[in-house]
Amino acid sequence: MLVLSRKRDESIIIGDDVVITVVDIKGEQVKIGVTAPKTVSIHRKEVYEAIQQENRAASQTQLQNLAGLVKVLKKQPSSDSTK
Repeated sequence: MLVLSRKRDESIIIGDDVVITVVDIKGEQVKIGVTAPKTVSIHRKEVYEAIQQENRAASQTQLQNLAGLVKVLKKQPSSDSTK
């Protein structure tokens, strides 16, 4: 992990197009501003982790639904067998 010290109104640049700026410091709380292209997703870590968890849960549900569909289709008589 890279640790940098910045004062109010100072910035850090990530890559060519992401700028992190210290906007305000009050006690133990630091407010930062992020300037980035609209194509870059920016989330607080806890929000990002919640999104990832929901995505994992949704993908598991889809796999379970697909497995159930396969079972149903295997029980269906084939249209070729009636000819």
